[in-house]
Amino acid sequence: MPEIVRVLVVDDSAYVRKVVSQMLGRSPFIEVVGAARDGEEALGLVQELRPDVVTCDLNMPVMDGVSFVRAQMARRPIPIIIISIAAESGEQVLAALDAGAIDFVQKPTALATERLMDMADELIDKVKAAARSPRRSVVARAPLPAEPAVRRAARGPIDVVVIGISTGGPQGLKVLVPQLPADCPVPVAMVMHMPLGYTEMYAQKLNELSPLRVIEAGEGQVVEAGTVFLAPAGRHLTFRKDGGRVVTHLDVRPLDTLHRPAVDVLFHSAAEVYGARVLGVVMTGMGNDGQEGSAWIKARGGCILTEAEESCVVYGMPRSVVEAGLSDASVPLERLAEAIMEKI
Repeated sequence: MPEIVRVLVVDDSAYVRKVVSQMLGRSPFIEVVGAARDGEEALGLVQELRPDVVTCDLNMPVMDGVSFVRAQMARRPIPIIIISIAAESGEQVLAALDAGAIDFVQKPTALATERLMDMADELIDKVKAAARSPRRSVVARAPLPAEPAVRRAARGPIDVVVIGISTGGPQGLKVLVPQLPADCPVPVAMVMHMPLGYTEMYAQKLNELSPLRVIEAGEGQVVEAGTVFLAPAGRHLTFRKDGGRVVTHLDVRPLDTLHRPAVDVLFHSAAEVYGARVLGVVMTGMGNDGQEGSAWIKARGGCILTEAEESCVVYGMPRSVVEAGLSDASVPLERLAEAIMEKI
């Protein structure tokens, strides 16, 4: 990360530009070097000011946020963080992430009020993380062909695959999941850190790209091969035994986790229910969610794969697992599906 992260703030609201600049100014490691009212003005200022990170609204006149992300990525890839309101712009947020935006922060309200300051700490953390991202990781990554190099229809030593991912997750899963084959012999469950209002829509879009069935997890669903379960925002995803079957369970508890859903909670539950027959995968993201859960899986005899630093947007979560000595192998994103199928 640069010693001082230089940020360009893009928003059509003068009030929001002022408040976002004030938020970022709380950190001695961040300097707001400019502000733009729309995407067209932002393109010129990026070229002139050469910021390290851009924060960008979506709904703007002249050139909106999605168009700006596409245009900027075509010119020079740069970490862009979207600031949005989920209820009004969910489709646009996903489109911006597809175009190459690195992350997003949810505005607490559409109105220009003091509540915008509630997101200050999250925004500062995400700007710092974005500044660490290698340029190659901020380029939009198209989904790869759905057929992996290795296919196994027969079940091996693994009964379930659990995946944890955060910053860079929407792009990363669109590379990984479509490569898992339709005859994948075990179910897959995933936690991705997203605010309310996005996970169902994202699961639907991922389902359109994938040979497997991808759904937002509900309560009491049978966990079976052929299905990929995405934990809903705001609730932890766990497993329960129901006679001879395993079913999904959703809960707001535990309440003391930094994220809800949490990777640690999913991984812990998988280890409790499936024992040694668990493959955990920790992918790009900041922080260390997944480290404790990986320890539970390893303690029960299961296996852990981590995404290699070279393909991570933010090498935080995988790093914490690797440094704790819990990773069996680090694999670049483009080869991760193959590595998963080999373990299965």
